[in-house]
This record gives sequence, C-alpha cells and structure tokens, in this order.
Amino acid sequence: MNVAQLLLVGWDASYVEEDWYPPLRDALNGLTAEQAAWRPDGSVVNTIWENVNHLIFYKERLLKRWTGEETAYPPGLVNEDTFVVESRTEEAWRQTLARLDAVHNSIRGLLAAASAEELERQIPDKPLDHWLYNLLVHDAYHTGAIIQLRKLQGSWPARRSVD
Repeated sequence: MNVAQLLLVGWDASYVEEDWYPPLRDALNGLTAEQAAWRPDGSVVNTIWENVNHLIFYKERLLKRWTGEETAYPPGLVNEDTFVVESRTEEAWRQTLARLDAVHNSIRGLLAAASAEELERQIPDKPLDHWLYNLLVHDAYHTGAIIQLRKLQGSWPARRSVD
C-alpha cells in the first residue's frame, strides 16, 4: 500500500467507515441543532457544533491550500475563532453538516486522484501528505470529544454488548 492509499483508508475511516472508533459522520448522525449546541452546565468545553465548525475551518483551509486558492493563514484569526457558531437553527445545523460533508468529500476526491509527487508538494511549510495525516488525527481527537459530549447529554445510542 502506498502513501496515497494509506491516507485514503484513514480519510474514509475518520469520516464514514467504522474501524477502531466510530467515524465522525456516525458521531453526528441524528443530532438536532439543540443537541449540537448543548454544553454541560457550568462547563467551558466546546459544543458539538463548535467542534464541527472548527473541523470545517481546517478542512476548508487545507482544500484552499491544495487548490492554490489560499497561501496564508487568514490575518487576525486565532484558533478560538474557528469554533464560533453564528446561528443555532435546525436549518443552520443542516447547512453545517452539508458543508462538512462537501469539504470532506472534495478533499477525498483530490486525494483519490493524487500522485505521490503531488502529495509531497509543500503547502506552504509542510508536505501535503503531512497535512492530510494531521487532519486525520485532528478528526479522531474531535470525534472523541463529540462522542463524549453525546454520552454526557444522553444522546449517544447504546450499543449491545457482545457476550
């Protein structure tokens, strides 16, 4: 298996194909806007929706860098800004999920067609394959946080134990 194939397996496992942990799409399945915006009482943790916006920001950033649309980090933006949710309606939540799906699949399409040389291209300070790998790990980290929030709010579906 070459680097592109390995990254593609990871890309799919992080979003749609359960392997060692539930993929992100499953972690978000069935959530309402209210559940996505929920935060434990007195807590400063990011909501599920805030985590999703953060993931979208970095995926869109990678996509823009890959296609040459962006070369530098947006001026004045700090990491905390990437978690902001502006509207908490059901329609806004559906649009957020659609945006996540679109950017994830756009990157997947580019990755599926990428050559080894393209994956080694610097964008700007690291090779593209490094950025892709880091996003896989980043997705796994935030998927775990999302699942934990769902468990705390009681919206994570119980799984049958195997005897």
